[in-house]
Amino acid sequence: MRPAIPRRRLLGALGGAAALAAVGTQIPRLAARVQTGELLRSLLPLPAPYRVPLPVPPVLTPRQDATTDYYEVTQKVATQEILPGHTTAIWGYEGTFPGPTLVSRSGRRTVVRHRNALPVPAVVHLHGGRTPSASDGYPTDLIVPDGFTGPLPHHDHQAGLAHGSRIYEYPLQQRAATLWYHDHRMDFTGASVWRGLAGFHLVHDDEEEALPLPRGDRDIPLMITDRAFDADGSFRYPATDPTLLHTPGVRPDYVEGVLGDVILVNGAPWPVLEVDAARYRLRIVNASNARRYRLELAPQPAGGGALVQIGSDGGLLATPRAHDAIVLAPAERFDVVVDFSRYRVGEEITLANRLGSGTTAAVMRFRIARRATDDSVVPARLSPIERLDPARATATRTFAFRDQGDEGWTINGRPFDPMRADATPRLGALEVWRFTSDFHHPVHLHLVHFQVLSRNGEAPGPYDAGWKDTIDLSPGEEVAIITRFTGYRGRFVFHCHNLEHEDMAMMANFEVV
Repeated sequence: MRPAIPRRRLLGALGGAAALAAVGTQIPRLAARVQTGELLRSLLPLPAPYRVPLPVPPVLTPRQDATTDYYEVTQKVATQEILPGHTTAIWGYEGTFPGPTLVSRSGRRTVVRHRNALPVPAVVHLHGGRTPSASDGYPTDLIVPDGFTGPLPHHDHQAGLAHGSRIYEYPLQQRAATLWYHDHRMDFTGASVWRGLAGFHLVHDDEEEALPLPRGDRDIPLMITDRAFDADGSFRYPATDPTLLHTPGVRPDYVEGVLGDVILVNGAPWPVLEVDAARYRLRIVNASNARRYRLELAPQPAGGGALVQIGSDGGLLATPRAHDAIVLAPAERFDVVVDFSRYRVGEEITLANRLGSGTTAAVMRFRIARRATDDSVVPARLSPIERLDPARATATRTFAFRDQGDEGWTINGRPFDPMRADATPRLGALEVWRFTSDFHHPVHLHLVHFQVLSRNGEAPGPYDAGWKDTIDLSPGEEVAIITRFTGYRGRFVFHCHNLEHEDMAMMANFEVV
């Protein structure tokens, strides 16, 4: 039997030359009403914003047969010029940050062989994928690199381990949606994602492609992250003395989550994108470890409503929703359409972050380059969505996301234990789950998508529409969701997607039986 998880786990202690830079300064805590996290400042002069063109991650080409797309991806150490004039060592899928984009067809099987050429074990999770348990990226199902001789915590036998590579099989029996893939290694997800292990996986279907939405070069994925850099251009991330993890009354500085002072989009600092005066579809994912964003275009066009939301975590909404701003917690995705013809040619529009200040108050900039023809439309109706009826639910469960002091971040007062099932829904069962929180906790469920029923007993919030897999909880809030546990039996997890909280045991198992 695997041992229970200790009350604290070391973040960033990756061992020897693989370790990220230690932090020796005290960082003041930020107000919980804005962020749950602590600011880590860069130790080199930061570049001027809006000088770097927005990069778009390359799309991998699969090998195909009649039923399946086959990909091979190698996780490896590489260098990348992120800040102009500096090189940064990254851990990247195919050696890039973000990793290459995978594109799949709904209902068509995708198989990805991930090879691990990193100095540490790794796990891959397809976030938002309706995936069998064996390929879901359970946090102890490690890919151990060839020649690795280090310890394997929480493993007293070889079950769940793969050596050198692992094959992940994705049936993708699900709607078109903007998914992403990232490392999910137990205790080290925050450090691994911070170093670059994240990428897009887009799923298309006939329903979506029949709509006259922007496409081609006007369909842009935007992966938003924050990072801090050391004086030599390397990523800066906390490490700590492991004795602090067991010292009563002592809490590591980063315990609430790590916030960087550089905003990156697709791996570039505050980039700029030249656009036509036309509609664009922006597929936005918050891939930050802990930072929340309130995104708004500045200036706003006349009449407001510049961000027209057409999709959420689980694909298209039933109808579009116009927002002046959108709030994204870590791991949430929003597909929005922006009509740049509402601006003048030559005008520059900033994608601002109203939850940031100083260097984190802006994300990127758009420059209106030219007039252009545009035959795209945002239809009044997008996709039919079945409304799940809570009166038909067979169970209601409550989960409290809390800071338990020396016990760390917990769910229902208990830290994560891989051997314990915290819920056992039956295959096909409809259940209501209620979440309560003390801080900001973006709660993510593997396997299923859900609908939001209420916030504090009242209507869902303005960003809760459609199918979700991650829900943003505010301090002192209660949120009720409803989901049907279809697809696959087996063991899955749900957890806070503040990655430092996740690494410090704010995770639980559910077993579909």
